[in-house]
Amino acid sequence: MRHQIHLVTAGLVLGAALLAGSFGVEAGAPGPTVVGGKKALILVNREPPGVRCNNNMQVAAELQNTYKVPVVIIPQSLAGPGAKAPAVYYGDALLAVDGGDFNGMVNYTSLADVLEIEGIARQDKGGRLLEVKKEFDTLKSAIKAGGN
Repeated sequence: MRHQIHLVTAGLVLGAALLAGSFGVEAGAPGPTVVGGKKALILVNREPPGVRCNNNMQVAAELQNTYKVPVVIIPQSLAGPGAKAPAVYYGDALLAVDGGDFNGMVNYTSLADVLEIEGIARQDKGGRLLEVKKEFDTLKSAIKAGGN
């Protein structure tokens, strides 16, 4: 049992080292671009996350309540030298970045359109987040009104 734990730990350390080595602006999206054979939605967040990062995480949560899409959230400090946050990638494609496209913020409709075009499977049943959509939208509006 202890031998198995050491192997798992060594695998995690090696995986983290390989992953950290792939981070950086030149290398494209930081972190794994494919998880379980599916393109991943990758969010690079400021530390602590600000309004735009929180918005992106909320959009990702809504998407996961509808689509079978893996989401990877990476803090800016682990995304490599010169990484900008917030930033959003789908696979290797940069969708939004601070100071650039959409100033780092995405919306549900645009990403859902991308997932539909890609033919991403929908969840068998909607997640609980969709059951409280009105209250969730009110919360998002309050967060956005709080500033950047």
